[in-house]
Amino acid sequence: MRNTPAVTSVEESAVGLLRSVPLFAELDEGELERFSRVAVPRAYPAGTRVFHEGDHSDACYIVKSGTFRVTREHPDGRAITLATLSEGDIVGELAMLDGEVRSASVETLGGDGELLALPASDVRALLERHPEITVKFVAALTRRLRAANERISRQSFQTVPSRVAGVLSQMVDDEAGDSEHQVTIRMNQADLAQLAGTSRESVSRFLADLERAGVVRAGRGQVTILEPAKLGNYIF
Repeated sequence: MRNTPAVTSVEESAVGLLRSVPLFAELDEGELERFSRVAVPRAYPAGTRVFHEGDHSDACYIVKSGTFRVTREHPDGRAITLATLSEGDIVGELAMLDGEVRSASVETLGGDGELLALPASDVRALLERHPEITVKFVAALTRRLRAANERISRQSFQTVPSRVAGVLSQMVDDEAGDSEHQVTIRMNQADLAQLAGTSRESVSRFLADLERAGVVRAGRGQVTILEPAKLGNYIF
């Protein structure tokens, strides 16, 4: 009788994270444990790039903690934010699936972060064995595309204050899930400007307006939303 390798505490943590991801929710315990054994935990300090647009791909990643930003860059140095990722989100799967280079860059946003790296060969084998997981992958990619389209549309038609207030409101929802209590977002004004598709100077002026109105309190590398519900008054 073959002995089953004992599951370590690190692997148990990985299994718990994988189980919480909708994409892997229907896998049995054996499959989850198999992935936990090849998964590699990786820590990234604030301001660190996970990978660059154009890099070759050998893995996808699941966010374990922290917030990460997905960006595309123009040759002149300008960048557009395609998505922000938090616990349970998957990133890096496009290049892994089609064999092309990375289509975007990913970096930590606001503070330190942790990812769980899954080797490309193991994920591709999983998709071959489980067509239903492939369907979920497509659905997840579609949701990300819709979110990117929504952000581009917002940046095209909304005023700068409306875009910044919208970004802050979304981050409050991601952090707290409601608008009843104050929330501190650890992010500098340059990062907030990139998410809103505007300049740091414009963000600074609008935050000053919000501070005078008692809606926020801006500090070094962070913004505390004192009255989250009132952000809606600035979103048009």
